[in-house]
Amino acid sequence: RAIAEALLKEGASLVINGRDENRVSQAVDELATFGEITGIAADMSTSEGVDFLISEIRTPIDILVNNVGKFEVKSFFEITDLEWSEMFDLNLMSGIRLSRALAKGMLVQDWGRIIFIGSDQSSKPNPEMAHYAMTKTAQVSVARSLAELTRGTNVTVNSVLAAPTWTDGVEAFMEQ
Repeated sequence: RAIAEALLKEGASLVINGRDENRVSQAVDELATFGEITGIAADMSTSEGVDFLISEIRTPIDILVNNVGKFEVKSFFEITDLEWSEMFDLNLMSGIRLSRALAKGMLVQDWGRIIFIGSDQSSKPNPEMAHYAMTKTAQVSVARSLAELTRGTNVTVNSVLAAPTWTDGVEAFMEQ
């Protein structure tokens, strides 16, 4: 929400996403005072969800902020194969799918920004968050690959390796 609010205050028109339609609507209502914003509910952990989101966007996208993700604190020995796959699909594949869908249009218009919101876990992983850290490390690699792909154009690709930030998810974790 902080990223969306900052972009709106700079004059950008936004499309935001979340899986829960009610939460997306609530976020749109709260952020609408800052500028033009639309919300689309879709599950970014699936190719179908990404395809739906892309099909609903009616305007060229100049800036893509890959900020979809979740974290979980769990012993390495207790993380199941399914949990590894789910973390990979949401935290990494969402950004890959969205970038693949939008980067070509940015290259055609010779302007765009792709930003992956990563984590300091990519360089200093917590052993109790191995599956999360793995996705953030992979994000850095994907972003770097895309940066090389777009070299010499006015399309840039960057990673932001943020330290822990106060979010609803972190607040719930701290309450536990």
